[in-house]
Amino acid sequence: MQKPIYSCIWYNHQATEAADFYTKLFPNSHILQQNPMVSSFELMGTKFMGLNGGPRYKPTPAVSYYVYCGSEQEIERLYTALLEGGNAVMPLGEYDWSKKYAWLCDKFGVYWQLDIQAIEAPQKIVPTLLFANDKFPKLKEAVYQYVQIFDNSSVKIESPYPAHFNFPEERLLFCQYQLGSILFNAISSHNAHDFDFSPGNSFVVECDTQEEIDYYWENLGKNGRYDQCGWLADQYGVSWQIVPSILPKLMSDPAKSKNVVQAFMKMQKFDIQTLVDA
Repeated sequence: MQKPIYSCIWYNHQATEAADFYTKLFPNSHILQQNPMVSSFELMGTKFMGLNGGPRYKPTPAVSYYVYCGSEQEIERLYTALLEGGNAVMPLGEYDWSKKYAWLCDKFGVYWQLDIQAIEAPQKIVPTLLFANDKFPKLKEAVYQYVQIFDNSSVKIESPYPAHFNFPEERLLFCQYQLGSILFNAISSHNAHDFDFSPGNSFVVECDTQEEIDYYWENLGKNGRYDQCGWLADQYGVSWQIVPSILPKLMSDPAKSKNVVQAFMKMQKFDIQTLVDA
């Protein structure tokens, strides 16, 4: 059975600080694991991983985390705290789609969208992809490809552009979809932007078997780019990590961890048996 997908955020050696900040800010949140490389944490039941990756990459505005706040008091509280040391892309206020909404970048460079609306789902924080520039026409194509790749997945909401834009009927402004047990949002922008998807934000797919790793590696990476250590970028530029679920256990074994690291640093696609034998 496919484990839940979760978000990974690339930090310049601030993952521990960020995890501590977020888990104190968001209700019903806690640290799952911390070590010098990663900090795993849950925010209102949604899992994240912070990676101490250094300065090579940074989070991109093309991926944000949409928080359905549910009340005026909560959206104002989160906005004030997240804005400190950061900046507002769209200040808290009334917009066509919401009576109270904001899009901001926090002090760690991570992008959040806050909406006063509630969501009728257990998941209150939803990863959100922004398709812009050459990706603008491809939102619907990408979403339906993801839904086809992952089991038990479906499209929940489709919102086309208003008629006055004169875009083709299949051109979507917003889409909400579910991959396994996790909700995602996707939005498109017809305006030019100076950013794109990057490894600064990625999505982790944990696999129990080599068959699963092979399947997701091939299907998500097709027409995209394969990188090292289980990383790939799909044909739309979205970054994924296809990793064995046994890896943390192998890494925590003092007798094996060094050999395991040496083994997987040589890999593109992970090979579970090679790691177990290391």
